[in-house]
Amino acid sequence: MNPLQRTLIEKAGHDNGFEHVLSPAGDAVTLASARHRSQAVVTALAEGFEVCFQPATSALLPELLRSFQPWAGAAGVFWVSTLADLAALLRRAASLSQALPNQAVSDYHAAVAQAVEAMPAEARGTEVERLVRQRVGQARYRDALLAYWGGACAVTGINVPEVLRASHAKPWAECADDAERLDAFNGFLLVANLDALFDRFLISFDDTGYLLTSARLSAGDLQGLGIQPGMRLRWLAREHLHYLQWHRERFLLTS
Repeated sequence: MNPLQRTLIEKAGHDNGFEHVLSPAGDAVTLASARHRSQAVVTALAEGFEVCFQPATSALLPELLRSFQPWAGAAGVFWVSTLADLAALLRRAASLSQALPNQAVSDYHAAVAQAVEAMPAEARGTEVERLVRQRVGQARYRDALLAYWGGACAVTGINVPEVLRASHAKPWAECADDAERLDAFNGFLLVANLDALFDRFLISFDDTGYLLTSARLSAGDLQGLGIQPGMRLRWLAREHLHYLQWHRERFLLTS
């Protein structure tokens, strides 16, 4: 690897979520970040680059394959032909690494500690602290879903941030712990009308991602809400399924 190739790889990492370069080893450049724990080992080839990820979560590689299957080899290795392709791959990997378990939980705990430290002593351990923790958590959860779904509704693909909501399948108050509350697989990024219906268990999704509607919604209601036959999630991961099962059970009880 010549100095120019190394510099280009390091810049691609710095600009796309891997801002640190670890000690070089042979012809490879190992990229890392303070914002997540995944690493990328990049090697310059005669044409393009080889990228081998060392993921912080087992969910990372399956998610990358959704977008980059043509570039994928075995054991987490990807081959890209241009710097633009390298940037796109690193950017998505960094974004997912921050969104997927357990990075969101780690970020949440750090943010809560900072928020609690800034509170008056008499407010700590009170309802005020509980509300602060919930507000911080919901903001972190929204950030995680925006990153995971690429800033677009999980059903419609609408990418207007002002109308997107972070919907829990298993509600915040009923989650067993922070890991469940902040799990990017415990819900979906939805436009406001779908979020309101999902939150009230008036819609749900089956295990293939197709939208289910409550018998309480008339044909006129569905038309007015913009719900059409055949609507489905843009994709569905295995990790979503147990949360969806919980949501469907409540959906069936209220339908």
